[in-house]
Amino acid sequence: MRKIELLAPARNLNCGLEAIKHGADAVYIGGPSFGARSAAANSIEDIATLCRQAHLYGAKVYVALNTIIKEDELSEAVRVINALYAAKVDALIVQDLALLRLDLPPIALHASTQMDNRTADKVKFLQNEGLTQVVLARELSLKQIRHIYDQTDVSLEAFVHGALCVSYSGRCYASQHCFGRSANRGECAQFCRMAFDLVDPYDRPLLKERHLLSLKDMCRIDHLEAMLDAGVSSFKIEGRLKDVAYVKNVTAAYRQALDAIIARRPDDFCRSSYGTSVYTFTPQLQKSFNRGFTDYFLTTATMSMANHATPKSIGEPIGQTTRPVKGRVFDILLHKDTTLAAGDGLCFIDDNGRLQGFRLNRCEGSKCFAASEVTIPRTLLYRNHDAAFERLLSGPTATRTMWLDFCLGETESGYALTAKDEIGYEVTAYADCVKEEARSPQADQCRKQLSKLGGTAFALRRLDIALCGNRFIPASVLAGLRREAVEQLLALHESAYHTEQRSPRHSHTAEEAHCLVTSPSYQANVANSVAERLFESLALPRPAKAFELAKPEKPLIMTCRYCLRRELHCCLKTPQGRSVQGPLSLRLADGRKFSLKFDCTQCQMQIYAE
Repeated sequence: MRKIELLAPARNLNCGLEAIKHGADAVYIGGPSFGARSAAANSIEDIATLCRQAHLYGAKVYVALNTIIKEDELSEAVRVINALYAAKVDALIVQDLALLRLDLPPIALHASTQMDNRTADKVKFLQNEGLTQVVLARELSLKQIRHIYDQTDVSLEAFVHGALCVSYSGRCYASQHCFGRSANRGECAQFCRMAFDLVDPYDRPLLKERHLLSLKDMCRIDHLEAMLDAGVSSFKIEGRLKDVAYVKNVTAAYRQALDAIIARRPDDFCRSSYGTSVYTFTPQLQKSFNRGFTDYFLTTATMSMANHATPKSIGEPIGQTTRPVKGRVFDILLHKDTTLAAGDGLCFIDDNGRLQGFRLNRCEGSKCFAASEVTIPRTLLYRNHDAAFERLLSGPTATRTMWLDFCLGETESGYALTAKDEIGYEVTAYADCVKEEARSPQADQCRKQLSKLGGTAFALRRLDIALCGNRFIPASVLAGLRREAVEQLLALHESAYHTEQRSPRHSHTAEEAHCLVTSPSYQANVANSVAERLFESLALPRPAKAFELAKPEKPLIMTCRYCLRRELHCCLKTPQGRSVQGPLSLRLADGRKFSLKFDCTQCQMQIYAE
């Protein structure tokens, strides 16, 4: 039976607490520095608070320290890691190879997707280095994931939902090259979300001002069981820059989907944390930020993967205009069970292929009153802001509790309350009290007082009363017994929880070590002497300095599994594709150009700066 983990993102402490409340088995969050989302840094104190709450349910907290680290930052990185270890963080998500050789506390290490983990040899190398979990490249298919699972013993983590990078993670240098902001240093400038012209060899535009590298968002909720069978144990939701409403909605949706599979297959899988989440809303993925959805190479490489019209959220399709509109009042042929409300944000793709949006002031059934005059063709409309749903998510939306059994009994000097929770922890609270016979049945009164567990991590499942007769026990005594039992359980949870430690390091075969050699060699992302010495210790050629330090001319700035030719139905393997003359280039509005090369043997697209 394999333990299964739902891993949710946390921009800050509040997002992390809500992720746990809404069913996450683990949360990943940025530390005070060295995280690949520099805008999502958090203090050690907040992370320690999150750890205490998560560990109560057996849930874990992972901290992303997944940037490359410069020479003069190594000592600071060690200091931060020691502080995180003291805060009882469960693992660090890392990219820089130096962290495999520095003198660190025995904290568990996970390989970030920034390490570009695409092969069994790479995963074996990381496993032999003592890493306990590897985040796989998003581009892998079910078959490729299964091959890695069959060849390795380390826990495999894979993304299931959220924004997609068009380049292989860790191999995108576009932001650094164009804007001096390194994606490998947590400062991505979203180059892939910009508008480009696609130009032919004669600089003639084939397409103008389209978001040609902007991918749809990943959604694999319909493929979870297949991913489980392929060997994935940790299911990761992207979104360390997303708001708390996104975290609530998406976490709840995947929690319910995974629980349904686990319930059907209890001999194969179990949850890795405890407690049951109860929601006051129905999760709906299309209502959270999305650019449209794709399963992104998991099952097929031919489906549409990009949204060339916009890098912004389009939300959920809600209906179609019945005729072209020019004005503020119009009718929509709404989809079944769709209701609009004042404050909703609607959008559509105009005749030029661009996203246009507007707000509703009020609605009367299918009749809409826009906040300003709009011009809309007869087209499909989307809602990218559901005002009622957002209001619902802004309040309390979930509780998470572990079941608890009480047994109320007697002692020579009073009463005892034994509590046992779903983990199996058991404690007993005692109260000295004069015993009195009751004039009326007291079972209901006992249950009423002992079931007052609101605001705690527990909910009463069963109460056994083993008293010598019908005793009158004051409500204050019962409340005291209940409080003491809960406090003892909480203390036991805290003292019994142990964080995972890093596994021992083992030797590597030549093939496994060779997985670190990339071409061009700056793609090894080596930014310090400790990482350089790791290559030397493995008898590998010393790599060139990281892109951020070397600043090569006309470099390869992106390597993509996504292929623009395939997306535009002009793959070079087809007659139609061969008729589209190359080489092709992308051009920004400021005139900067980027040449495209298509490696059909590996089905990859490469982007070079000119």
